[in-house]
Amino acid sequence: MHDRPYGAVMSVRTAPRPYPPLAFRRLRALTILLVLVALVNLVVHLVDRPDAPPSAAPAAAPAAAPAAVPPPPPATVVADAVEDWHARESGRLAVVVTDLQTGRTTAYGDTDHAFATASVVKVDILATLLLQKQGKLSSAQREVASRMIRQSSNGAATTLWKAIGREKGLAAANATFGLTGTTGGTKGRWGATTTTTADQLRLLQVVFTEDSPLTPESRTYLQTLMGGVATDQDWGVTAADSRSDTDAYVKNGWLPRTGGWVVTSVGKVEHEGHPLLVAALSDGGATQKKGIAAVELVAENAAKDVTGA
Repeated sequence: MHDRPYGAVMSVRTAPRPYPPLAFRRLRALTILLVLVALVNLVVHLVDRPDAPPSAAPAAAPAAAPAAVPPPPPATVVADAVEDWHARESGRLAVVVTDLQTGRTTAYGDTDHAFATASVVKVDILATLLLQKQGKLSSAQREVASRMIRQSSNGAATTLWKAIGREKGLAAANATFGLTGTTGGTKGRWGATTTTTADQLRLLQVVFTEDSPLTPESRTYLQTLMGGVATDQDWGVTAADSRSDTDAYVKNGWLPRTGGWVVTSVGKVEHEGHPLLVAALSDGGATQKKGIAAVELVAENAAKDVTGA
């Protein structure tokens, strides 16, 4: 053993530090990465944060409302309805209106077409009976006449059809009335009587004006019945009546036939203060509902056209 001189430095060799295991190194790297990501997000947030709240975006100007398209004139509505009916249905549609205040008359459709009357002939039947009897009806005849017009009773119509002499009696009276395009139905089929809008207008003049061979009392009687029809009979040309506090004077007809539905309507209405006589006739309709809608449409718009209101 040798003595170490005083003050001499003794060299000490240390063992090398072991290298960290792989799992530890991976965990350390992941931790560093997560810390860096958090720092980056923090910086981005601080940079993007505005110093003041953003001002509200200016409100968008309201879109301009589309210009309203004016409805077509009434005359165009009627003409289009007639043309459409002729194109889509298997028959005809026609309407005529006379303004008793101004004397103006307007007509659309095939005014010479022979339409089956259906139940509107009941006005002609009663007018014929009143002409034949000079207005002197029995109480029984008045009861039957009331049912024929107000409830549109077919049995009542058959009774009075026989009383007037059927189609021959009707033809004689119509010659007096000035009807030239109406032919009575044969074999008791009064509903198969054919007529034109011109003849129906003339018949309305017989009932509602002084230009008539009927007595004033007879006209008043017929008017009263037409002004008091049952609720289920109150349609058709009444669509042209602008009053809400009174009934129009009306008689309607409807009849299913091989060629389509016949729907007819005649009467007197008041449109914006104008007394009007209106006859709207159709045939060949696919359904009764279509026929009713058609005669109401043309009656209402023809009334607007003739009065300008």
